[in-house]
Amino acid sequence: MKNLQTGTLLAATLSTGLMAGLFAAFSYAVMPGLARSSDRTLIETMQTINMAILNPVFILPFLGSIPLLGLAVVLARRGEGRAALPWLTAALVLYVVAFLVTLVGNAPLNVQLADAGDPDDIKDLAAVRADFETKWIVWNIVRSLLHTAAFACLLWALIVYGAHRLHESGKANTSARPPATMTMTV
Repeated sequence: MKNLQTGTLLAATLSTGLMAGLFAAFSYAVMPGLARSSDRTLIETMQTINMAILNPVFILPFLGSIPLLGLAVVLARRGEGRAALPWLTAALVLYVVAFLVTLVGNAPLNVQLADAGDPDDIKDLAAVRADFETKWIVWNIVRSLLHTAAFACLLWALIVYGAHRLHESGKANTSARPPATMTMTV
């Protein structure tokens, strides 16, 4: 049970951290870079990214974090990780809210941009960009902050969980030792 609990917590932390990093990178690098480009370049690049990102390397941590976090919460309630339970629960709630932000904020804008068609056929590139860019950036910042907060909660949960396990193993080791006042005579 301890190994499953530890492994689940580590996997949830890793997958959540990957998502926090991905969405944060869009906030501080990708979108500011595209903001300096032409309307056509931004539209074409985001259309291409939105198609390319739907792959197993993205989908596994993006969708996989939720069941991993749920399992981490369940295991903490049943096992030795009770001290980390509030942080795990907070991480799960934050991640689910971030996931919902993606579903109701960013994903519909991605579909809207795809539906605009090939940039060569769009009559008013500036209007399509204006209808997409600012809203998408705001939603992305929101999900970036939520994913990062979930990741921070998981990092703290790891510390709390590790300290608890260390404390418990220290108790087990000290109970096997003879009392300090006991003397040995030969």
